[in-house]
Amino acid sequence: MKVEYHLSTIASKKYHQQLRDLVAREEIQKICDIGGGANPLLSIDEVQKYGLDYTLLDISSEQLAKASDKYKKLQADITDPKLCLNEEYDLVCSKFLGEHVSSGLIFHKNALNLLRDGGYAFHFFPTLYNLPFITNLILDEKISEPILLFFQPNRKKEGNHGKFKAYYDWCRGPTSENIERFTELGYSVEEYTGFFGHGFYKRKKALVILALLEGVKSQLLLKYPIPLLTQFAHVLLKKHSNKTDNQVDA
Repeated sequence: MKVEYHLSTIASKKYHQQLRDLVAREEIQKICDIGGGANPLLSIDEVQKYGLDYTLLDISSEQLAKASDKYKKLQADITDPKLCLNEEYDLVCSKFLGEHVSSGLIFHKNALNLLRDGGYAFHFFPTLYNLPFITNLILDEKISEPILLFFQPNRKKEGNHGKFKAYYDWCRGPTSENIERFTELGYSVEEYTGFFGHGFYKRKKALVILALLEGVKSQLLLKYPIPLLTQFAHVLLKKHSNKTDNQVDA
């Protein structure tokens, strides 16, 4: 298992580059983009370039309708305990979905069941515990949404990026507890990458001192990592080829 830490400034770029490296592998042809209805992780050009069988899975028909009709689309709830799809994928992937599911156990179990033996899951999610996401977790949506718009005023114009309720269940950095959760479920943890720091304060001149302090804190954490204080994480998981019983206690 490979564990790394970086600054959050490269988190998104690193995820997409690693995702492209994965889909370039000969053994990865059939992919399920979970929660990617409105914002597919790979463009149609990339799907065609790599010759992929690429499916968007989303609970919302409205979100799926925002994506090009050139994509294969599947409306389903990845958090349904009774979810049963007659499909097996080489790779399931998600970005900024994990924090919105109320049960990390059910989400990752269903993702596991969508994989063929030896298949991969690759997820990118914000993590607890840090001030912006703790605030998002504990405040009512009527309060947290105006705060989000204060720091991200262009969000209203971004029709494919909505504000959804966040739970952050299983959304942690590479802690021993989270690693154990994944392994008990039936995965091997191939890579777990934590990212420190955020740029929320930089967006407002009045918060320049907080932005400077956040930068100092992030550099210290990069030197002396504390998994519980990451801002984001990527996790690359592989389904055990010899595991047939994926039942675990909730």
